[in-house]
Amino acid sequence: MADILTGAYTWLLALHLISVMFWMAGMYYLPRLFVYHAEAMENNEPYKVFERMEHNLMRIIINPAMIVAWIFGLLLLFSPGQIESAGYWLPIKLTAVFVLSGYHGMLSSWRKKFLNDTPPKSSKFFRMVNEIPPVLTVLIVIMVIVKPF
Repeated sequence: MADILTGAYTWLLALHLISVMFWMAGMYYLPRLFVYHAEAMENNEPYKVFERMEHNLMRIIINPAMIVAWIFGLLLLFSPGQIESAGYWLPIKLTAVFVLSGYHGMLSSWRKKFLNDTPPKSSKFFRMVNEIPPVLTVLIVIMVIVKPF
């Protein structure tokens, strides 16, 4: 197994990065849809189209991309020499990824609450939490590329 992981490392890395890009695209967009959805509900405007958009984004893009990102990420992590050569940057990066995964779960929960015809939070709240994925992205990329620790 170790030989397979070593030989496929660059492919695993490429597939991991592709899936992370899809995951993050959805994680950036879904809270923005929540902003528009909450605003429409607050202003008594039509909002049912947002429910369909949010559902499709979560089920077709975000969930599968996160699963694939985790699979390829774990395969990369367990490739020979990766854990042994990692510094403190790896636990920081993994912590940020766990936080991002938890945020993913919160987005899923909020999407379901929108289906009850009352916004789970205000549009202002969703504008603020929309900044979480970019901050985590910056932290993760710096930990992986710069490896400051």
